[in-house]
Amino acid sequence: MPIFPLPGVVLFPGALLPLHVFELRYRAMLADCLATNRCMAMALVDGDPDRVDLETESALARVAGGGVVVRHTELADGRSNIVLQGCARLALEELPFVAPYRRARARILEDLETPTSAVDRMGLHAAAAAFAAASRKSDFVLPPGVAPGAAADHCAHQLIADVQARQRTLEELDVAARVRFVTATLAEQMGLMKRESRGKPD
Repeated sequence: MPIFPLPGVVLFPGALLPLHVFELRYRAMLADCLATNRCMAMALVDGDPDRVDLETESALARVAGGGVVVRHTELADGRSNIVLQGCARLALEELPFVAPYRRARARILEDLETPTSAVDRMGLHAAAAAFAAASRKSDFVLPPGVAPGAAADHCAHQLIADVQARQRTLEELDVAARVRFVTATLAEQMGLMKRESRGKPD
């Protein structure tokens, strides 16, 4: 599977991620994706991908988001706008580098469906609603009847600011633990927002 390494980006199952593809190597990667199964792995990388692409695989996060290109618009100069839809958590085994882009064997990681209590589910929904309202994210909605693991993913994708916290959410396969982590992270963000608001002059 081709790897699209980017700093600051984590792709969750079910999420839609718009991307602008302009570098020549990633244009080639996109062409290969479109000619085959339209799939790629979105991997979090520390630093500048231009500098780390030829270095060791340790620069990549150990778990990536697998996505499918569901929308593609090619521009006149060869660049493209795409929308990637997350479909799975992946464990990557990076292959020896062959120009122009990185590749890996990918293994789908399944959720560990641990029981999530009603209290934990309600806590997640309440924390998400409170933070969305406080941060004026009026378009945030948790779909009715969404499963706990998917709800945590949706909240992390839409509301969690820190990329390392989003990556930790992606790596957490225990559904109950994921729900509690996202709830706690949103509560921390809410507390920080309140402290910053109190510190501002009237």
